[in-house]
Amino acid sequence: MHFVDTNILVYGFDDSDPAKRDRAQLVMRHLWETRSGRLSHQVLHEFYVTVTRKLKPALSRSEARAEVEDLLDWKPLRPSAALLKQAWQIEDRHGFSWWDSLIVAAAIAQDCSTLLTEDLQHGLQIDKLRVANPFHVDFRLDDL
Repeated sequence: MHFVDTNILVYGFDDSDPAKRDRAQLVMRHLWETRSGRLSHQVLHEFYVTVTRKLKPALSRSEARAEVEDLLDWKPLRPSAALLKQAWQIEDRHGFSWWDSLIVAAAIAQDCSTLLTEDLQHGLQIDKLRVANPFHVDFRLDDL
């Protein structure tokens, strides 16, 4: 399973960087086809706010809501006390931001092998979780 961070989802709709948009869409298509994508409610919240308020041009609320509805099929992880405690441990051990620690904790809680993000170092290993930046020169879709 492969956990998708918010930035990868957002780039799929960002016309300001066509190369990243196309790569993000390719990755997402692959995850849909293989049914191997995972995410959290945090990611869905951040995605909705970003694409409706910060993206230029923004998605309409109805378009963004339809995308979120589709992504609910991935059974996003809900916040819990256990998730918060694991995120605290990750924050303390690795020095990540709080939001990145929550993302890593959610990926680990869902037994994901890969965290797709551009916010952490490509190739970084955190327990059984490998960080992969789909925009990095060394990233290959075959690695998923």
